Order: sequence, then structure tokens, then C-alpha cells
Amino acid sequence: MYFIDVILPIPLKQAFTYQVNRDEAVFLKRGMRVAVPFGKSKVYTGIVYGIYNDNPPGYDTKHIDQILDEQPIVTETQLKHWEWMSAYYMCTLGEVIRAALPGAFLLESDTMVGLRKDVSKHNIDEASEENTSVSESNTIDESEFTDDEFLVYEALQHQSQLHINDIRSILDRKNVVKVLEGLIQKKVIEVQEEVHEQYTPKLKRYLQLAPPYTSEEKLKELLDSLSRAPKQREVLMNLFMLSAQTKKPVDAILLQKKSNTSAAVVKTLVEKKILEEYLIQKDRVEYTGGAVSETKQLNEAQTLALSEVKTHFETKDVVLLHGVTSSGKTEVYVRLIEEMIATGKQVLYMLPEIALTTQLISRLQNYFGETVAVYHSKYSVNERVEVWQNVLESKPKAQIVIGARSSLFLPFSNLGLIIVDEEHEPSFKQYNPSPRYHARDSAVVLGNIHNAKLVLGSATPSLESYHNSETGKYGLVRLTKRFGNVLMPDISLIDIKEKHRKKLMTGHFSDTLLEAMREAISNKEQIILFQNRRGYSPVVECTTCGVSPQCPNCDVSLTYHQYKKQLRCHYCGYHMAMLRSCMACGSETLDTKGFGTEQIETELNHLFPDKVVARMDQDTTRGKNAYGKLIERLENEEIDILVGTQMLAKGLDFRNIGLVGVMNADTLLYFPDFRAHERSFQLLQQVSGRAGRTEKRGKVLIQTYNPHHLILQQVSSNEYEAMYKQEAEERYQYKYPPYYRTIRITFKDKSYDKMDKASIWFGRALEQKLKEHVLGPETPPVGRVRNLYITNVLVKIPKQQSLAKTKGYISNVQRSFNTIKEFSTVRVSIDVDNY
Repeated sequence: MYFIDVILPIPLKQAFTYQVNRDEAVFLKRGMRVAVPFGKSKVYTGIVYGIYNDNPPGYDTKHIDQILDEQPIVTETQLKHWEWMSAYYMCTLGEVIRAALPGAFLLESDTMVGLRKDVSKHNIDEASEENTSVSESNTIDESEFTDDEFLVYEALQHQSQLHINDIRSILDRKNVVKVLEGLIQKKVIEVQEEVHEQYTPKLKRYLQLAPPYTSEEKLKELLDSLSRAPKQREVLMNLFMLSAQTKKPVDAILLQKKSNTSAAVVKTLVEKKILEEYLIQKDRVEYTGGAVSETKQLNEAQTLALSEVKTHFETKDVVLLHGVTSSGKTEVYVRLIEEMIATGKQVLYMLPEIALTTQLISRLQNYFGETVAVYHSKYSVNERVEVWQNVLESKPKAQIVIGARSSLFLPFSNLGLIIVDEEHEPSFKQYNPSPRYHARDSAVVLGNIHNAKLVLGSATPSLESYHNSETGKYGLVRLTKRFGNVLMPDISLIDIKEKHRKKLMTGHFSDTLLEAMREAISNKEQIILFQNRRGYSPVVECTTCGVSPQCPNCDVSLTYHQYKKQLRCHYCGYHMAMLRSCMACGSETLDTKGFGTEQIETELNHLFPDKVVARMDQDTTRGKNAYGKLIERLENEEIDILVGTQMLAKGLDFRNIGLVGVMNADTLLYFPDFRAHERSFQLLQQVSGRAGRTEKRGKVLIQTYNPHHLILQQVSSNEYEAMYKQEAEERYQYKYPPYYRTIRITFKDKSYDKMDKASIWFGRALEQKLKEHVLGPETPPVGRVRNLYITNVLVKIPKQQSLAKTKGYISNVQRSFNTIKEFSTVRVSIDVDNY
């Protein structure tokens, strides 16, 4: 008897044991996928974790359904990294696997329902007349059906099989098991689990002339014979021309376009056996650029930074490159990549936002051509599978991988360098679902496993990374001047409280900002305006009774989106049509409070009617190529003014931005989070860094009600060091990272009392051992989301206290908590290092 341990992509702690025969045991390796039965009828894809023939489990094991791979698709180093992630972030290995593997690899069963073979299909009208359906071996009495059962039976008359989700739609209810069980007992239907392979290779059709017509004589005869079929003749003439140019078979779609004909004409020629067609498997993402260009010459500061990075690499594995905005960090990375790929090793280049990858891809492909692969969530499942396979097989076309945080899960076998650009970005942290990992920290461990070097780059490093470099854990390299010695932007603060008092505001624009905008436009420069809130207005209020529409599922007011005439909740997605009158008092005097990117865009269209205004936020960048198109338009100077949210602050490189305006800096500063000041500094500094990146000094205007705020003063004078010292002092005093580690435990339930009681129980249990290091339970600013009440307990862990033992104790408390029946519905999630 042989057994294998399988990890399933579900949130259960242990691996599951299945039985295999001797041949299967010999063939299987760790990291292969197998389809296995689970529960009563489910079929899951699992990853083989262990193979053995002794020490059988003390229970009956099921046999696996099928082996899905010929070679492992998960490597040993990946499993090692995922085990670390599971242990460190206090989640299950199954959850890590679900996050790591492209969806196409995780085949799951689909419950399919069909009529039994001994139940004949017949016309429904006839059936209703006769009221019975008779087949050779099974008589169906429809009068015994409930209404729901009859609906399912009727639907199956028209379709051989129905997915369980189709039945839910037909019956308009979630729980359909009882209905199906009734039909099974009446011997009408049968239920089966089907596993569907989700990945489909891309096949391209090519055409060539059939062998009998390849000689010149035969071809002439053929063309003469087609004198009455001019379209077919035209196709052949074009095929002859194209194949003469390329000396290769011709793409069917290209031939169709060149001949200006339909697919039917080509099909006719194939059926006549004049043309031969065949299919070739192609990658969905292919490099189509021309020859690669040489890397740029580094200036003196960049050359020095590059040599310092290499010097640090001799003694340290991680180096922080702290370079001001537009100092040319990317060119330093390019040199490091160039040297690394020359040794045959792989490189991972991680970015926080898909918007950034769009711009960087063309730059890197310009230098490295088809060795660059891209991996992020806006790519289709099939595209991601292809990149995975290329990396697994160490193909040259995936030697350099650019991607968002999920790219660190790829199956690297020979990783030499990891670059984490804009390492301070909160987007590197995964909040939901589990694993709640931080890509930067996980990349440090990945580099350690592969013995690879790691570069963290940022103009405004996170306090943790800067603290690590100050204490000697990481190497530190500084780039203090912008490329080409361009001056840092001139940052000015505008007191809009004073401007309102003097009536110098036009909508949300101060006279100073408008004047600067007109000046920039007259100088043929582009403008970026930053407002960190999307939509038209965050609050709609009745001026008569003061009531504002609230989300029925969350404790937030609905945001008005003018372009769709909708009120939307940004937490759960609930939306309704914009109200014409107050829901409470019926008054039609509705007013909007606050403003978002959409309102700024509307105001700009009135203020500058002859200029092109565009908006970059979550609403305008939903499509796969939406980011790329917007960025391309801005680079081609087709946009005069771009309004956007924090997407604008993600290290994008635009050459003709003369002015950056921040519409209201105060919304960032007064947020109930210990990182609010650090994040505000980073965001404002990064947004400012988009201005004046070539020759002329850029201008930045920050509108605020509190121009004397210390953070704003530090932003205006580019004082990162001063901000770091002040924030580090406060963090030390109040026991926050980087001096203490934090673990946040979140409780959610539909009943406020149950959730409150559960969180108090958990908090008290933790306090027994962790004493004053347990804070809460405390309700977050938004206390209810998707009809679930929320509260948090925060655990602080001093550096001298064992992290592993503290996590072990929290896990023990969680195990005890799970045994209490009263709290069975309460959802508990644990977030380690909850930055």
C-alpha cells in the first residue's frame, strides 16, 4: 500500500492522505497536481506534498481520481517559501497555494445535473397533455413533483446537463440540495462531478499550398481553373505573395485581411484540398518590438551608486537605494539586471501597481527585448499560466519577470536578483483574503532561499526599511540629486482657509493654483492634479433635515458618481440611482459635501473648455489596457490636465509635467492610523516628484487648511531625515513598528452582541499571558461592512519577546475559541505585521 499527502487549496491546517498504487507512487513527485475526491462529492486539485508506503494512517483512505501533470509544476524552493509564509503569516498552506497558483491550475469539480438515461426526453406540451412521461424502464408521474422540482425537470428537457449554479438561477435560491435530493429519490436525475481543465493553449491557424500545386505549371493551371471564382483566385495570389516574402507558412487571419475576403472563401479552398491548414501553439503575450537598444550611460552619481550597491552586496544580501524622485534609479536597476542576466540567472522586478508595470515594460523591453515577461492580475488566466510555464522551464523569454506582488510566487529555479521598486508602497501588502502577506518582506525571504541579492528602491523609504539600514541590517546607498542636475520641484503651501475668507476661491481652486495652471498651459506644459478620493462627492445631504443617504450594508455614506448618476458604496459595491428628493422629508434641496476626482474634472471642463482633461482613478482604469492607454496619451502630450487619485504617486515618469497641484492635503493627515503622517509625507513627496523631471524646475502647489502642520512643512522642504527622526521617536515612545511587531486580530459577525462578546473573550484570554501588550477590542472607523460588525484586538510584541512563542500562544487561544459553540459564526482573521 502506498500513500500520498496532498495539500488542498482550502483553509484547513493539515495535509490530506490518499491511497495510490505502486506505479502511481513511483511516477508521482512532490509538487505535482492530482485530482482527489473530497467530502461527499467534491473533487479538488491538490499538490502532492509527500509520498510513502509505511506508517499508514489510522483511517480508511480514498484513492486519487487522476494525476494531472507529467512533471511537478511547483518546485522545492517554492514549497519551502510557502511553508515560511504559512507559518509567519499564521495561515494555512492551502490558502498560500490558492493565492500562489493561477486559477487554471486549481481545477475544481463542477456539479452537473442531467436526466437519468432511462428517463426519455419528450416535448413538454405533449407531456402536459398526457401528464405522464413513459420510457422503457422508468415511469415519471409529474403530478408528484413540487413546483421547484418541475422547473428543474422542465429545464432538463431542453438541455442535456445543467450546472448547479444554473439551477440556483432557475429557482432563484441558493440552497437547491433539497430539490435535487427529491428528484434523485424519484429516480429522475443523476448528479455527477466533472473536472474541467481551465487552461486552453492558444492555437494559431497557418495555411500553405497543398503539395500537388506547388510547381509553377500546376499553380498556373489552378489559377486558370478558378477564373470564375475571383475571390478564391485573389486568396491564392495573396498567399503566393506573402509566402514569397516570408518563406514561411502564412497566418490565416493575415491572409484573410490582405485578400479582403471572408473565412468561408478560405474554408472552401481547404475543403477542395487546394490549401492545407495546420495549428501551431503560441504564447498569448509576445514581444513584437524591434532590435534592442543599448543601455544609457550612467552619470557620475549613478555610477557611484551602482558601485556602492555592488560593494554592499559583498557583505549584505539586501540594499536600500534611497534616491530622490527622478534621480535615475531605474537606470541603476537596468545595469544590475544586465550584469545578472549575463551570468544566466533570473531576475524578478516587483512593482506595487499595474499602472507602473505598463510604463516600465516598454522601457525594459527596449533594453532586453523578448527576455522580459510580465505577470499580474490584469492578465488573463491563460496568459498567467504561460508565464508560469516559461519561468518553470527557465526559458530565455522569461529571464526577467516584471510583476505586481503575486509575481513572487512564480517557480524560479535560478533567481539571482530581486528588485522591489517603490518599496514603501502600501499596495505591496495583501489585506484580503488570506495569506495577508507583505510582498517586500516575503521577497527578502525568497531572496534568502535562492541566495539572491535584493535591492529595495524608494525616494521615501518606509520607516522599517530605513531603520534596518540605519541599524546595519541592510546596506544603504543614496542618490541625492536628480538626473541631469535638475532642481527638486519648488513646493509651496496654499492656505485655503485664508483664501475662502478673502473669497479668492473658484470652486475648489484657489486663485494661486489657477494662475499657475494658466501659466503652465501658456508654456505648453502639462498639469497633474491630485485628489485622493474618487467619485463626484463623498456625501449627499438634505439641506432641510440634514439626512444623507447611507449604505444599507455598511456604516458609511454613499458616494455620488455623476457620470453614472449613481450613489455608490466604495466598501461593498452597493449602488442606487441618484435621489431626486430626500428619503426622510421629501425635500428636493439636496446638496453635495466634499469632492472627488470626478467633481474636479467637471470644474476643469468649465474653467478650461478648450483643453483636454482626463481622469485616472479606479473607475477609469478597469480594463486590461486602460492604464497603458492613459499613460500613452499623457506621454504623447494628448492630455493637458490629468486628475487622479494616489495612482499618480506611484513612480510614473512623465517628461513634460510643469505643475502638480494637490487639491486638499488635509484628508491624508487626519486619518486614525499610526502611519498617517508617514503615509502623508510619502504620498505628497511622490506626487510632487512627478513635476519638472527633465530640464525646467517643476512647481508644486499644495492646498491645505493647516499650512503650519509639521509634515507639510517637511514635505515643502524635502526633509525626509527630519520626518524619519520625528516619527521614529514617536513610534519608540508609543511602542509601534519598527520597535515593536504588531498582530491585528479582527472579529466579524452579523450580530453586534455576539461579535462584541467574542472579541472580549479573546482579548481577555490573550491578556492572561501577554498582559499590557494586548490593546482592545476597539471598533475601527467603519464599524460595519457588508452587514458584518467589525472589531479589532491589537497585539504588540517587543523585540526581546519570542515571536514564534507569541504566535503559538495566539494559535492556542484561537483553537480554544473555535471549540465554543456560541462563537461558531464569528469570523476571526489574523493579520501579522498589519502595515
